[in-house]
Amino acid sequence: QVQLVESGGGLVQAGGSLRLSCAASGRTFSSLTMGWFRQAPGKERAFVAIINWRGSTYYPDSVKGRFTISRDNAQNTVYLQMDSLKPDDTAVYYCAANPSGTVGYYYYDYQYWGQGTQVTVSS
Repeated sequence: QVQLVESGGGLVQAGGSLRLSCAASGRTFSSLTMGWFRQAPGKERAFVAIINWRGSTYYPDSVKGRFTISRDNAQNTVYLQMDSLKPDDTAVYYCAANPSGTVGYYYYDYQYWGQGTQVTVSS
């Protein structure tokens, strides 16, 4: 079992920045592939950043160059730094963990999920 708790969401103006945090417990964190996903109303949950156990990172084109995922294995925490935010980034953001160690780009590749944190970007 893995427990995930996100924090750091909120309201920000377009062009601003936010940093999300996800604290993990219950399993060896360093072996997990960690991902951030987001879901806007009426849309499917989609990945915005992934980091595997070796620290390799993956982003969709929509956030590449603006979002940065990182992990601190000593603190069992994964972060998502979001810069140059746009109104289209408004969504609930979820932290997810994949214990298999593989990199998956779809929500069904991840077994454990946090409760989500709202990010709202105003124009």
